Amino acid sequence: QVQLVESGGGSVQAGGSLRLSCEASRFTYTSYCLAWFRQTPAKGREEVAAIGNDGSTNYALSVSGRFTISEDNVKHIMYLQMNALEVEDTAIYYCAAINLRCTVVDWNNPRHFAYWGQGSQVTVSS
Repeated sequence: QVQLVESGGGSVQAGGSLRLSCEASRFTYTSYCLAWFRQTPAKGREEVAAIGNDGSTNYALSVSGRFTISEDNVKHIMYLQMNALEVEDTAIYYCAAINLRCTVVDWNNPRHFAYWGQGSQVTVSS
């Protein structure tokens, strides 16, 4: 069974940086879409970024230019480098995966993803 295990996260002051990792096991598909979502009580679960098996990336407008999604497809690890963090970035961050191309699924929609990490708390203070 596919398993996604997250690491990283924590607390940082506004303007700082953090990196999240998501290691996938038994996820051996050649076509896939990997993504990061975040969840808060006020906004629910919203998209952050996605990366496809072809290396193409997508970002939410709120994080574009500050966050970078990447993957090591040899080690099966996905990363989210978060720079210039803002208080509004405070949330629980989840990695997600689906064995379909990002161009096929609506990557903004968490319902299109079959596999999920356990969640990592990111807290940004002013």
